[in-house]
Amino acid sequence: MKALTLYDITKSFETAEGRVEVLNAVSLGLEAGQSLALTGESGSGKSTLLHIAAGLEQPDAGRIFVGPEDLTAMGDAGRARLRRGQVGLIFQQFNLIPSLSVAANLGFQARLAGKADDGFVTDLAQRLGLGGLMQRYPEQLSGGQQQRVAIGRCLAARPALVLADEPTGNLDEATGDQVLDLMLQLTAEAGAALLLVTHSPRLAARCDARAHLRAGQLAEAP
Repeated sequence: MKALTLYDITKSFETAEGRVEVLNAVSLGLEAGQSLALTGESGSGKSTLLHIAAGLEQPDAGRIFVGPEDLTAMGDAGRARLRRGQVGLIFQQFNLIPSLSVAANLGFQARLAGKADDGFVTDLAQRLGLGGLMQRYPEQLSGGQQQRVAIGRCLAARPALVLADEPTGNLDEATGDQVLDLMLQLTAEAGAALLLVTHSPRLAARCDARAHLRAGQLAEAP
């Protein structure tokens, strides 16, 4: 079953120098349980495509389906509802809530989605190596620990689709490898699809499939 389908996505932005086309008729699909790495140079449109897949930005043309639901036919409220219930987001900036403990941050998205399950969150924390840190606050954690909390917060809501934008970009190579291992393992176990935006061919090679963007179009990876 398709978890994500993008048809002929086109997107441009107005700049001081004129209109710049960022994406040109990009199509791709992602099966449930599959991991797909999206690679490309800076400015190739990777993050824009991920934001469009999440319904955070609207394309100029094309259609987006998350499962059977057509994001392009929805208003803002419908897209927000879908993100709460079906789509998990992980970014390079951890975006944790500084006033909440690790335990509260982990359960935050699940509560918004109406899927709160303290037992599941506790088990997830143990899997992520956070079991002894539940009462700490983000400022008391290392970068790798904060990214593990961000991954756990996403997965605690049991999304069908996980969209991750350079999730290891702020981490050293060894920590980044550990974090990616956990993310791939946990999403696969949950049967969730993963779209991973990365600059790293080495990390991309660990996903089930790879798509490469060059100047806003799908191209053969170097």
